[in-house]
Amino acid sequence: MRKITVLGCLMMGLFSLFLAPKVSFAAEQKAAGGKQAQIARGLYLVTVASCNDCHSPKKMTPMGPVPDEARLLSGQPADEKLPEVPLNIIGPDKWGAITNNNLTAWVGPWGTSYGANLSPDRDTGTGAWNEELFIRILRTGKFMASGRDILPPMPWYNYAKLPDRDLKAIFAYLKSIKPVKNLVPAPVPPASPQR
Repeated sequence: MRKITVLGCLMMGLFSLFLAPKVSFAAEQKAAGGKQAQIARGLYLVTVASCNDCHSPKKMTPMGPVPDEARLLSGQPADEKLPEVPLNIIGPDKWGAITNNNLTAWVGPWGTSYGANLSPDRDTGTGAWNEELFIRILRTGKFMASGRDILPPMPWYNYAKLPDRDLKAIFAYLKSIKPVKNLVPAPVPPASPQR
């Protein structure tokens, strides 16, 4: 009887040893599938929200400008200089805005704003951010969730209405793309009218 008990324990131990990796592997596969689904949802949201319009430099094609895949969501190119904007065109008491050919820099009554680098580059993009910070930024409309206001044309107030699961999906997608080193210039306040 004792031999049967010992043999039974050994068999159960071996059985669980062989079963455990399969269960663990299945759980990992399910989690990976869940992560892939979240990234796919994030890509969908980034696409329909037109994030590439202001955050991706463009390449000119026969069909017009399209996001440059090599610099996807990397923001205003650091080496691109903007021309001077005459105050009689745009100013604090005027309507309108002007943009560059990439649509990554905007000048309006708020001053000059630049599309941020949303790629996961650790030094110049969102690579050092965590999910919680990303959500707080979009909920508060504040740079780094406590700094200056996020400027037009960024419609953060629309993103603030998204449920956490959608903001988490956007963040997961942003973490999945290629990091691009590109230090976007800081915004420039509106110029004072010259007298």
